[in-house]
Amino acid sequence: MNKEKNILVKVDKLVKYFPITRGIVFQKEVGAVKAVDNISFEIREGETLGLVGESGCGKSTTGRTILQLHEPTSGHVYYRGEDLSKIPANKLRKLRRNIQIIFQDPYASLNPRMTIGDIIAEPLEIHNIGNAKTSRERVQELLNLVGLNPFFIKRYPHEFSGGQRQRIGVARALALNPEFIVCDEPISALDVSVQAQVVNLLEELQEKFNLTYLFIAHDLSMVRHISDRIAVMYLGKLVELADRDALFNNKMHPYSISLLSAVPIPDPPKERQRKRIILKGDVPSPANVPSGCRFHTRCPIAEEICKREDPPWIEKETDHWVACHLVEKAQRLML
Repeated sequence: MNKEKNILVKVDKLVKYFPITRGIVFQKEVGAVKAVDNISFEIREGETLGLVGESGCGKSTTGRTILQLHEPTSGHVYYRGEDLSKIPANKLRKLRRNIQIIFQDPYASLNPRMTIGDIIAEPLEIHNIGNAKTSRERVQELLNLVGLNPFFIKRYPHEFSGGQRQRIGVARALALNPEFIVCDEPISALDVSVQAQVVNLLEELQEKFNLTYLFIAHDLSMVRHISDRIAVMYLGKLVELADRDALFNNKMHPYSISLLSAVPIPDPPKERQRKRIILKGDVPSPANVPSGCRFHTRCPIAEEICKREDPPWIEKETDHWVACHLVEKAQRLML
């Protein structure tokens, strides 16, 4: 199959800066937080693209900017070939039926003054779909779909556990029969035992409705389990993007290598022999990013070129993209 034909979302040179201002009355822009800085990738129909990286590297901002919840500073996001930043507001509103988000915090993302029936029915009301009777039936259908009692529609969010609240968030995201869902760290606020249940639910729903996910997370083992391809992000930049198994077995960027060296292997002899790579220093501030390659301040193999030049985003092998001047040297880190 031609890969171009089944691309659902295309991100092209996406940039999102948040201005830093000074002054009370006359505010002057004195800098910018470079949350997302010139990233490009594609999400194919029916797949799960995992997006990983340390806290503050721009993962959530990427997801929200794709959905136009943040207005891009520059660059383009195409959904089925349409540039979301250029279509009229009324058309974007209709298009939002197809693109939804599951938020990170199930405690903060549900209005405590609304019943869960009203919370899940709200998208239907906003888009003028159905009447009170059909909305109630749809809400009960969705609750049943995510494994909750359909007769709980009059209850409030505080009456549910964290895992149950996240299921309510999933039901709300599914209300309009979307094609594409940004899962913004949907399991990070949950107990480990509940995380697997929510991930299994997402996989079941994807298979049933042919959903496409951008799955943002910290947990690399969980990302490997659910994703078809994985993108690694560092300080607003993508540093590597590859098929799930290719990334774990043939990682090319020194940041990916160090990140994945921390993932436990369920084999004690191999785990003892494995080389751990501990990065020095802290992640620089996105308001004051280093010159050249942003990773060079912590990279164990950085050379002079890394300080001067931003590495290009190139396809090193088939469908395996990386931004590094020293790929061959980085791969020797694994030996």
